Amino acid sequence: MGNTWCGACACVDQAGIGVVERWGRYERLAQPGLHFFNPFAGELLAGILSTRIQSLEVRIETKTKDNVFVQLICSIQYRVVKMNADDAFYELQNPQEQIQAYVFDVVRAIVPRMTLDELFEQKGEVAKAVLEELEKVMGAYGYSIEHILMVDIIPDASVRRAMNEINAAQRLQLASVYKGEAEKVLMVKKAEAEAEAKYLGGVGVAKQRQAITDGLRENILNFSHKVEGASAKEVMDLIMITQYFDTIKDLGNSSKNTTVFIPHGPGHVRDIGDQIRNGLMEAASANIET
Repeated sequence: MGNTWCGACACVDQAGIGVVERWGRYERLAQPGLHFFNPFAGELLAGILSTRIQSLEVRIETKTKDNVFVQLICSIQYRVVKMNADDAFYELQNPQEQIQAYVFDVVRAIVPRMTLDELFEQKGEVAKAVLEELEKVMGAYGYSIEHILMVDIIPDASVRRAMNEINAAQRLQLASVYKGEAEKVLMVKKAEAEAEAKYLGGVGVAKQRQAITDGLRENILNFSHKVEGASAKEVMDLIMITQYFDTIKDLGNSSKNTTVFIPHGPGHVRDIGDQIRNGLMEAASANIET
């Protein structure tokens, strides 16, 4: 139900407080409910104030310490104190303008001491400073400041673009570092794999040669024991000839063979056997000297 009154009676809403005057002078406060007045005695209801919480949005443009112009949007929530409603009714003609002026004064005194980054990080401190100042000032006029919210901080459009570009550049730099580290790890792992493969290949070749040597030694000993009068040299020549013909056969049977020119004849086989034998003898001589 709204507030209604006539010359003799008035009804004050639950969310309001009335101001009663006698002959133009403040008399008393009218609490919510129905009130009767004596107009012949000079009594009348001068006005009714709402005790609901009201919200005032204030836009402030100021400059930060690093010379960046920003717009701050503050939301001030305030209400009339019932016990001091007479002060709120008589002292201030326009309380919204008064609140706005104090917000301007406090914000423009604090923000220029902060950089843009500090302002974003400490916007709660700015709201706290505004709240303390308004509580001290507006409390004397019968108003209570309930909350102050720093709703938004809006830098200039060019500043926002520059901040986004800086952020993007930093992320690209970080991505390049990570990419370089990944490539480094990949190259190291690849080199380690190649080294391990070469090592294992060398071990395999060494074992293969050892197995060939052991097999030749065993064949020579068996042939010498079973065939009387056969020397180790003759057995070695026979084994070399056999392996030579096996190699020629493998080359001929290969599905991917190409033209290969190999000197062929008994003399060449003997030369190959002499070269292998001399190599084995030189290796054995080197081991004995060592």
